[in-house]
Amino acid sequence: MHASRLIMYHKQSTSARTRFLKLAYGGVCGFSALPAPARIEETPSAAPRVVSHPAAVIREAETQLGLPSGSLEIEPGFRCEVAAGDERTEIFLARFTSIDPPFETVQAHGSSFIDLTQARGLPPVELDLLRRSYERILG
Repeated sequence: MHASRLIMYHKQSTSARTRFLKLAYGGVCGFSALPAPARIEETPSAAPRVVSHPAAVIREAETQLGLPSGSLEIEPGFRCEVAAGDERTEIFLARFTSIDPPFETVQAHGSSFIDLTQARGLPPVELDLLRRSYERILG
């Protein structure tokens, strides 16, 4: 079975400072922790019969965070598959479209923005996903 999740980030247009959204559960893959034995699949499984469109995942994230429609947009070309036993999870990368991060809005939902250096305590699979995300963001 395939599920989909988002890693969300904000990149300041003037300084290029990049912050990732750390969610209320304590990680960055919205909106709940990945299973403990999770690992990134370097060779993703065969295409499932039903695939998630990133737009649906973005709209769900905007709703859960109380953000207006259009607050997030997908980062093209980023898609990872995380495996834990028979469970497969697609990970997409989404960017906040606002000039400044929506600090107050996400704080109201128990979330916060962190720099990459503040992610040290995350599980190894999430650290690897953040590294790949950061590489994609930098180009």
